[in-house]
Amino acid sequence: MNAQKGFTLIELMIVVAIIGILAAIAIPAYQDYIAKSQSGAGYSEVSSLKTGYETQLNEGKIPTKLSDVGITAVSSTVCDYAINAFTATSGQVDNAITCTLKGNPRIATKIISLNRSATGAWTCTTDIPATDDKFIPKGCVSGTAAKGSIVAL
Repeated sequence: MNAQKGFTLIELMIVVAIIGILAAIAIPAYQDYIAKSQSGAGYSEVSSLKTGYETQLNEGKIPTKLSDVGITAVSSTVCDYAINAFTATSGQVDNAITCTLKGNPRIATKIISLNRSATGAWTCTTDIPATDDKFIPKGCVSGTAAKGSIVAL
């Protein structure tokens, strides 16, 4: 007799079910990973602008546009940037430099904001809710963050 070789329908259905279960677990985890990395990249990009802001302050200038702090574009693939000029002689300003995140729907339109105290200390706040703390970059706290008002180059 000639023996048949191959898979039965039930064996194929079991394999498809296993793949479906793995995909149902992996896809949300991957989406969360992407959102976390995008918020971290936004924090990294906006933090790099502190040096330019401090340079302007030390030279006695008030940064009024993004090019003053060393950025040549209002937008990147990660953020839309904005800047608030300080009015106090100490250089203190809330939401000095802000990044409105793009990308994953879990973090899109959320804001990462850098604030400068009168003593020159920088803090980071974000409007990513504390319930989504896995998306909040290290060094930032959930709180009130508002978009900066000046976006001119």
